Amino acid sequence: MRLVFIGPPGAGKGTQSDRLVEYLKIPHLSTGDMLRAAVAKKSPVGELAGRYMSAGQLVPDPIIVKIVGGRLTEPDCQQGCLFDGFPRTLGQAKSLDDFLEQAATPLAAVLELRVPDEILFERLAERGRADDKPEVIRQRLQSYYRQTQPLLDYYEKKKLLRPIDGTGPPDQVFQRIKRVIDELKTEHSP
Repeated sequence: MRLVFIGPPGAGKGTQSDRLVEYLKIPHLSTGDMLRAAVAKKSPVGELAGRYMSAGQLVPDPIIVKIVGGRLTEPDCQQGCLFDGFPRTLGQAKSLDDFLEQAATPLAAVLELRVPDEILFERLAERGRADDKPEVIRQRLQSYYRQTQPLLDYYEKKKLLRPIDGTGPPDQVFQRIKRVIDELKTEHSP
């Protein structure tokens, strides 16, 4: 089962990602981890990505898609994976769809953790990090929504979007996620 996991800062996506990959026994694919691994391997595409990263620039979509595509061909991804932090743009989403379609391994769903802003503010402020000041939190959330809304609209049109209430204790949130996953397993079983 191939899944995309989307959620704003403070939604608990990291906690739930860990639980979900354990539950499904699939790899957790983080764009940041994949980029760092490609750079460390010194592959041609990794060296190219490294040049952008060391200059403090965003790695262009075609390079990211090539790195993700390479990772998807590895044996541990044959039963599925959880994409985290990817896709971030509409271009990446369309490129991922094209890649998965060619491989006859489409996405099963896009899970979106939804949490009201006031709860996100509380959660982020409780962490006590230096970058968790109210004005910084507000900017991060605005940036997240601006960047993510086109993706949500895209996946909604494709009937892949599965919103999940991310409020409440982590165990309760995970039970909601499991219900969606179990429904997907039923829908996708032969």
